[in-house]
Amino acid sequence: MIRGIWDRETVALALLASVFPIAATWLLAEGLEGVFRLVFFLLVAGIWHILWMLARAQPPSFAGAITALCLAILAPEDLGLTALLVSTSFGVVIADLAFGGWGRNVLNPATVALAFMGFGFPAAPWPDLAVQLGWAVAPALLLGVALGVTAAPLVLGAGVVLVSAHLWGIDFSETGTALAVVLALLVCDPVASASTRPGRWLNGALYGGLGLLFTLHWQDAAPVQMAVSAALLASLAAPLFDEIAISLWLLRRRKRHG
Repeated sequence: MIRGIWDRETVALALLASVFPIAATWLLAEGLEGVFRLVFFLLVAGIWHILWMLARAQPPSFAGAITALCLAILAPEDLGLTALLVSTSFGVVIADLAFGGWGRNVLNPATVALAFMGFGFPAAPWPDLAVQLGWAVAPALLLGVALGVTAAPLVLGAGVVLVSAHLWGIDFSETGTALAVVLALLVCDPVASASTRPGRWLNGALYGGLGLLFTLHWQDAAPVQMAVSAALLASLAAPLFDEIAISLWLLRRRKRHG
């Protein structure tokens, strides 16, 4: 039997390729400081992957590099070495490796790590994302859809809600970049998002709706904090949306076939 090319690591490499426009734009904007941040998170995630491989014979994954990139871009600045180590380790171990590695996890490890930072260190200064990062999201999403690792219904679900709100006069000038970047990096994770077509539409729409709600009513939060919180809640609801979609399909099938 010949093994196909689509395995876990092929998908992880395709995801890395799809987020390259965002990574390149961010590194150009941040310079050496951004490189150092990325190397730090790569080292922390890589060490945990190696330790898990030695302890449980669980192979490391390129998905760890995606987690490191997400944290380097979105993690609060000047948080302190210990807080960053604890938060990153919590996300990588509890949300990823403890479930058997990327592909078997329920939540995105970067989302969990960032949520841990937000809840554990509420006064942490979240980064202000450069506007050009928002423009880099478009080619990243298009590349992800073309490679088959980004679900178009999920992107469209979020886009319909946010664009409709914008047309109704809602101002996303402060939160728009963060919402777009988090959509591409966290919400569109093919493992942590919904798997059924109706579920993906609902998953994206929920993220867009939460982003709209937080933009209107969460006055004291930073844009990245709002977007990460919306991503966490949308990811938690993803299995429910899939369950609803499957239940409706089974109901229609029973009515049709008796």
